[in-house]
Amino acid sequence: MQFTEAQRATLRALADTFIPSLPAPAGSTDAAYWARRGSEGIDLDKLAAAIAAQPAGAQREFLQLLKLLDSAALGMTWFGPLRPFGRLEPEQREKMLQSWAASNLPQLRKGVQALRKLCMFLYYGGSTPEQGQFVWEHIGYPGPQAVDESVAATRPIQLLQPTQDGTRYDCDVLVIGSGAGGGVVAGELAAAGYEVLVLEKGPYFHGPDFTQREVDMLGALYDARGTLSTQDGGIGLLAGSCLGGGTTINWAGSFRTPDYVLQEWAREHQAPHFVAASFRESLDAVSRVLSVNIEYTRHNGQNQALLDGSQRLGQEVKLIPRNERHQGSSEQHFQGLGYSCFGDRYGIKQGTLNTYLQTAFEHGARIVCNAQVERITLAQGQATGAEAVYTTPEGRPLRLTVRARRVVVAGGAVQTPALLLRSGVRHPHLGRHLHLHPTVVVSGLYPQRMDPWHGPMMSVVNDGFTMLDGTNFGAKLETPPAHPGLMSMVLPWRSGQQHKELMRQAAHLGSFIVLTRDRDGGSVTVDRHGAPLIDYTLSDFDRNHLLQGVQAAANIHVAAGAHTVLLPHGTLPLLRAENGRALNPEVLNSLPYLSWKANQFGLYSAHQMSSCRMGGDAATHPTSPTGELYEVRNLYVADGSAFPACSGVNPMLTIMALAHHTAQHLKASLPARKHVALVAQ
Repeated sequence: MQFTEAQRATLRALADTFIPSLPAPAGSTDAAYWARRGSEGIDLDKLAAAIAAQPAGAQREFLQLLKLLDSAALGMTWFGPLRPFGRLEPEQREKMLQSWAASNLPQLRKGVQALRKLCMFLYYGGSTPEQGQFVWEHIGYPGPQAVDESVAATRPIQLLQPTQDGTRYDCDVLVIGSGAGGGVVAGELAAAGYEVLVLEKGPYFHGPDFTQREVDMLGALYDARGTLSTQDGGIGLLAGSCLGGGTTINWAGSFRTPDYVLQEWAREHQAPHFVAASFRESLDAVSRVLSVNIEYTRHNGQNQALLDGSQRLGQEVKLIPRNERHQGSSEQHFQGLGYSCFGDRYGIKQGTLNTYLQTAFEHGARIVCNAQVERITLAQGQATGAEAVYTTPEGRPLRLTVRARRVVVAGGAVQTPALLLRSGVRHPHLGRHLHLHPTVVVSGLYPQRMDPWHGPMMSVVNDGFTMLDGTNFGAKLETPPAHPGLMSMVLPWRSGQQHKELMRQAAHLGSFIVLTRDRDGGSVTVDRHGAPLIDYTLSDFDRNHLLQGVQAAANIHVAAGAHTVLLPHGTLPLLRAENGRALNPEVLNSLPYLSWKANQFGLYSAHQMSSCRMGGDAATHPTSPTGELYEVRNLYVADGSAFPACSGVNPMLTIMALAHHTAQHLKASLPARKHVALVAQ
């Protein structure tokens, strides 16, 4: 997508309104920070690339939004002057955006929040020294680390790189996706002697390729360049789209599935294998490969606050098992862990990239990156392979055809149902029951520096609110990654002055997340181009549990020493505190009485599950307990979309165990073979 000059002028005016040039407060020593305008730090070409990654309908909506902003009819949306945005006075522009943010019209709220998030992220997460350091030095953010010469630059996995249009591959098992599910299946089956081909739609990054630059890494490693969202814009979704998938960019939390969840899945979804010894053996197996441990001795500022505040309130906290190897870790490596949501430069995190995929490669598997699978080929009720488009390093598209004895789909709970729907699978529950672990951020301002961008992103968990109101549903309290771009998107914007003041204190912010085990789900469908469309509305039941978690998180911040707690609503309610005691606790009691419609508060998801759910009832579950689809033989699902319901914990380890379990069924269903070279024609 390319913007016209008129559109670029409108976008620059928007950026200067969200992030205005202001006189420095009296006594301030950072006049340059206050004087700098948003348009001075936003790369509009990167903004255009983010919009181009959206479904066609969302792109049209964005262009219509720009057209409205450049029209005199804009005044009718906020009872202001009949002038386009660019001809309003600065104070009028701010009032217009404030009016849209509080509007009863969902389209206006969606529009202003989409514009705000893009502008904030690109400005504060700016990926060049000229853009970033002008801001970063004033908010205390050190930016990317200096390149460590000891980091190996040679890529240990050699990719297959097609050169001819129409290339065809034959294999025993085609694995689509390389994350927690696909990576495990590829490693298990290649090690067992089968010909494995992996198609990954994202790129392969390794070592120094992970630059730690926020805008660039989200754009390269995340689905939709980090801008994946529900159709109403109310929930931002983070999903990996690179070799290693979510295991390359996740936060390293390696939780075992709670027993009560496994029992629920077995009982309510006729899937008894979840409580069988075989599934426990799969959990054990993947935990060993990933080096899951709690042998770390240091927390970053916000994890220490969660630990201290919880204990002062008499609440139990636990260390989070992490899939990392810490032997000989230096201070640089400790700090570097805070950047591993942009990929781990040092190879400390043990995702599929340097475990199962490496094993697969060493046993003869072939891996193609930058390969978008358009459809799975079907014949006589069974899967026979797939058709894909590979993009060469020069940007040239090449069509690929794969013939396979078995096809394993592991693209995640958004892309997997979309691919199956594009391929003609029509189970009535396919794409339904989508769970997201809807999450809000509760931040506290502390008198001391928190430096939340350094150290393990999540190392402490408070599980005291996971089973609320006599149910198996509730919320976990954890901590998120915290870098300026993401932080600026999450913090509510009330005015340019207010938001700049908050961001100036970024080094003193500590944040907790309230991660809700949602009972009620959403759906994934596809548009006429086959792109996924995500619909999800937070139910009253789940919102009640989320708000109970928000109140708990706020109280923990106060107990840990925060003087101000920022509550996660667009009106920015503030809980004030002194000496570990809340000064206005009534603000917490008032939260349920606020309006919690889409885009009136920030809601996020890093975990997508259950859209191709597994179970014993073929009428209501697309996927059987073996991982094979009921409707299509030889077609398997091996990712979080196969969860019968929401896991209630960070799902990586559960996905890997389920994929490992499914891989054993695949081995049993395939005839033993000798190693044969992969054929390309």
